[in-house]
Amino acid sequence: MYAASREALAKTRAELVDALSQAGSADAAAEAGADLFSVVNLLDENRTVRMAVADASASASRRSALADELFSGKVSAPALATLKTAVAQNWSAPSDLVNSLVHVGRIAYLRAAADQDQLETVEDETFRLSRITAASPELEQALSDRSRPASATAELLKKLLYGKATAITEALAVQAVARARRAPADEFAAVASLAAEQRERAVAYVRSAVALSDSQKERLATALDRIYGKSIAVHVEVDPELLSGLVVRVGDEVIDGSASGRLAELRKALK
Repeated sequence: MYAASREALAKTRAELVDALSQAGSADAAAEAGADLFSVVNLLDENRTVRMAVADASASASRRSALADELFSGKVSAPALATLKTAVAQNWSAPSDLVNSLVHVGRIAYLRAAADQDQLETVEDETFRLSRITAASPELEQALSDRSRPASATAELLKKLLYGKATAITEALAVQAVARARRAPADEFAAVASLAAEQRERAVAYVRSAVALSDSQKERLATALDRIYGKSIAVHVEVDPELLSGLVVRVGDEVIDGSASGRLAELRKALK
């Protein structure tokens, strides 16, 4: 995303936060998230509307007025305010507008999770869903199959999550596969990372040869907090192929403390 779109997204996010603060309703965030996802669906399906609200040749006020004309009374006040701000911005590409509405829709749902003291739960559930999906080629194929109706894919995912995840996790996951632009596992991981960001935490993705106890996870998180100088959310998946030890990824940095990693370095040295 180029600078113009990054600035536009920042303004759109700020408008969402302000609008939700003014709403004062306990259900406002979840409602705004659902409404923004509905707008995204419409824009994905209707090229004429999508191009009209993103028309750079029209003035910002004209685009905002068009959004008001199309969606007033059909979406909540916070969703409408966010949408009007979004279409009034200068985006580097029309697709950036739609993708950014997905982003703020996710943030709205995550704020609803925070209001319900479920944000950490949603983060954990979406991360685990990403790992389950990545470990099952059949499931990943089923969730990314564009030849089947979106409703069938949504129903499959709802059955998978029934009784195992919060309603907010389900809503975020269903939306993620409905318009996935990358592998479903990566979409779910992106939601988990965004949830961690809302908790003002960076994310450490950890592969471990064996399952870690809660106390081990806490000690690892404390060590990473100290190394990086900020709060780190630790997500762990078990990978027996490592033989022993851990591989930790934080952003673009990888710390390989696994036996297989050390063996690879030894092989390299012997060559």
